[in-house]
Amino acid sequence: MSIESLRPLIIVPTFNEKENLEAMVAAIFSVVPFAELLVVDDGSPDGTGEIADRLTAGDERVHVLHRTSKEGLGKAYVAGFKWALERDYDRIIEMDCDFSHPPRYLVPMLETSLRSEVVVGSRYVPGGGTENWGLARRVISKGGGIYTRLVLGTHIMDPTAGFVCWRPEVLHMLPLDELHASGYGFQVELKYRAQRLGFTVEEFPIQFPDRLVGASKMSKRIVVEAILTVLKLRFSH
Repeated sequence: MSIESLRPLIIVPTFNEKENLEAMVAAIFSVVPFAELLVVDDGSPDGTGEIADRLTAGDERVHVLHRTSKEGLGKAYVAGFKWALERDYDRIIEMDCDFSHPPRYLVPMLETSLRSEVVVGSRYVPGGGTENWGLARRVISKGGGIYTRLVLGTHIMDPTAGFVCWRPEVLHMLPLDELHASGYGFQVELKYRAQRLGFTVEEFPIQFPDRLVGASKMSKRIVVEAILTVLKLRFSH
């Protein structure tokens, strides 16, 4: 099987990404023209949703799901996952809109998905890394991975990664309505639950640059939520 025979959907959640959205869509389709793309916009006040509507009108591969308010990354992805599962895509990819997940990695990600049910674009396997990150962000990110592996006993090197390809059978098995974390905790919980269900989680290396335009959505609340989510998972299992 070749990746061109797949029917992938790329889910891109947005909140105030007007500077990035149009360029990101063009970059994605330049690499995987056979894919489709779903923009999940959380009522962006900067007009991102209107840009998504215009892109949808001009390209049948682009779809948009409008949500009325900003409820967090986790709920945006859950809405996108449900939308995708109702339409029988055979690969579902989560991806940021700010170019921190470079579209050039979509091809190796889909190729890896031919042998593994969950594929993670990883900063922390050999060949992976980050670009233009400050010391505090590097410490938080690497420290979060070490903490997660120690507490949960998982071998995933980048458990907080948000550039992930899922086969639909994995998402069908996950309790999507029971996932409440918004940021890093959401990513950790998805991978951990998939691994506990016996699915293969494979990481491949990516270089992760900092966003060039727009504001980061990371906050202290998201970091604390991730710490607590890992503890909840440990004691619930």
